[in-house]
Amino acid sequence: MPHYLVEFAYTSETWAALIRKPEDRTAAADSLFKQAGGRLISIYYHAGETDGLIIGELPNDQAANAVALASHASGTLRTTRITRLFTPQETIEALTQAGKLSFRVVGKS
Repeated sequence: MPHYLVEFAYTSETWAALIRKPEDRTAAADSLFKQAGGRLISIYYHAGETDGLIIGELPNDQAANAVALASHASGTLRTTRITRLFTPQETIEALTQAGKLSFRVVGKS
C-alpha cells in the first residue's frame, strides 16, 4: 500500500482549544486513515512552517486526497499538504524506466 507524508498546520483556534484542554490527536488521525482504508504509521509535531506531520498508508491517491479534504474541511487545520512517498525499489523501477525515455532540450532539435 502506498505511503504518504501529510504535513499540517493547525488554526489559531485549534491551538487555543488544545492549550485549554490538551489532547493527543493520534486516535483522531488514526480513525481518519482507517476510514479511508489505510493506517496511521506515525505522527510528529515540530516548529516551522507547518505544525506537524503524519506518515501513513492509504490505498491510493484518491483516498489520500479524501483524507486531506476531510481533515481540512473540519476547520481544525490552516493548511494540509500530502506527498506520495516512494520506496527505494519503486525509485529503482522509475530510474530504470527513465533510462528508456528521452526529452527534447529547449532550443535543440
